[in-house]
Amino acid sequence: MAGEPQADCLFCKIVAGEVPATIVRESATTVAFRDINPQAPTHVLVIPKVHYASVRELAAAEPAVAGDVLREAGEVAADEKVDATGYRIVFNTGPGAGQTVFHAHAHVLGGRDLQRLV
Repeated sequence: MAGEPQADCLFCKIVAGEVPATIVRESATTVAFRDINPQAPTHVLVIPKVHYASVRELAAAEPAVAGDVLREAGEVAADEKVDATGYRIVFNTGPGAGQTVFHAHAHVLGGRDLQRLV
């Protein structure tokens, strides 16, 4: 059921503490951790603690939590000191966009010139 932890979801397992991750921030509704395959010097994922396959589903069902993900992404950028130089918040939605874990998540990317990163 949407919103409930999924036994086969890697990110749900991270939320539950069953899979290790380098956590950089945690709130009542989100967890932020370093990407294991970083595409920039700063590459942190921000996930909701509730399970929705995509950001679209999350925003439709729990818009306040979607807002929490965005707020925490901004806080990650500040904590990582990329807020002044520039950063990106990216949501990949669906396999054609590169989504490989079907639990809504934001990528916070920074620490280098991102103008050529599409």
